[in-house]
Amino acid sequence: MTDVHDVATRSRNMAAIKNKHTQPEIWLRKQLHAAGFRYRLNVATLPGKPDLVLAKYRAVIFVQGCFWHQHNCAQFHWPKSRVDWWRAKITANRRHDEMVQDKLREMGWRVLLLWQCAIKGRTRLPQQQLLAQINDWIRSGGSFAELPPADSI
Repeated sequence: MTDVHDVATRSRNMAAIKNKHTQPEIWLRKQLHAAGFRYRLNVATLPGKPDLVLAKYRAVIFVQGCFWHQHNCAQFHWPKSRVDWWRAKITANRRHDEMVQDKLREMGWRVLLLWQCAIKGRTRLPQQQLLAQINDWIRSGGSFAELPPADSI
């Protein structure tokens, strides 16, 4: 399948895609702040520059885009153009994510993966339920969680 945009237009479109301060991230930050949690953003001294770092709880949160990080949900699909390039790119993203999570856990950090589909889209979780699960995880001391859980999709 050929691209409907020329190279310059496609480049401009791809450059406009944010990697921090996304809508789901901002929503989560507002909710956590309202619940009394304090955090730092994109801490460069930690592997992977986590989206949110809650130092008091020794916890980090990554708000993952379902497409860019290959989530097993309805929001992820393989692109139909440049298939080999995209498979290599997204597979490398997954490997990098796993390496970063392992490093953080080795350093004593707890990791929460919050997938975009939990926050927006047809399959999003009810807000109060999602916030309760995040709150429970932060306070629980569990070393890893994924919302929505991988087995619930």
